[in-house]
Amino acid sequence: MAAASSLRLWLTTSEPRSRAQARLGGLYQGFRRLARNPTAMVGLAVVVLLVVVAAFAPLLATHSPTAGGDLRTERLLPPGPVFWLGTDDQARDINSRIIYGSRLTLAVVVLVTVIATPIGLAIGTISGYFGGWIDRILMRITDIFLAFPRLVLALAFVAALGPGIENAIIAIAITAWPPYARLARAETLTIRNSDFIHAVRLQGGSSARILLKHVVPLCLSSVTVRVTLDMAGIILTAAGLGFLGLGAQPPTPEWGTMIAQGRRFLIDQWWVAAMPGIAIFVVSLGFNLLGDGLRDVLDPRSVR
Repeated sequence: MAAASSLRLWLTTSEPRSRAQARLGGLYQGFRRLARNPTAMVGLAVVVLLVVVAAFAPLLATHSPTAGGDLRTERLLPPGPVFWLGTDDQARDINSRIIYGSRLTLAVVVLVTVIATPIGLAIGTISGYFGGWIDRILMRITDIFLAFPRLVLALAFVAALGPGIENAIIAIAITAWPPYARLARAETLTIRNSDFIHAVRLQGGSSARILLKHVVPLCLSSVTVRVTLDMAGIILTAAGLGFLGLGAQPPTPEWGTMIAQGRRFLIDQWWVAAMPGIAIFVVSLGFNLLGDGLRDVLDPRSVR
């Protein structure tokens, strides 16, 4: 108890003795503000649950996600004690397929974020910092991407690259960066003429150093919130590509593909398509709730 109290005092001190202590203290204060938002904590719980399920899928799954059972006796069974969420038309356990599908969903979200966020940050900060013809060229390219709905543009890229989860990830990443570029540019326009930027220039700081060390870190909070809110859209786009047969290919347990395979039985065996649909809904809602909470925490205009 005393150790926890001393740690809390160390994290909340107004005079940190090191940069690491200041950063940890900021993270702790941010988590405390996030914890005061019940809906954000629900979203965080859903995201943590997704990560845990994906990490321990082999231990949580009760059956093989790809191998089916006896087609004569185990095909299209309703939810029960053996098959908790029922079976599909190939006598495969839907619960196990959803559990393993969480791995693919999480992988898509992480890879798209890792690819699209740096691209959007780079284009947005360079455009906003330098302005002029560089700004006009980069923003017109951004406008071209924003002129098309994300799913339609992703469909075009996947059609050109070919079906498959790898190509689907590339296509979603290509269509995901423009909003981040717009947001980073807007933030950079408010930062580039600040006094501390002028001071760094007077000290001989190069444009690359100013962008990497000062501008990009100040844009990260807003972009992080936008990325978190966009994760639901990424999941829906990946599921849409899978539903159309352009994403993960059978027998890979992907939620959109599972819905496509179960739509033929929607009237009589509703659980085949409904269960992966519920998984998509819950995870998307979790990311949206977490994003709303992070927006309140990271907003520099919010009351501390």
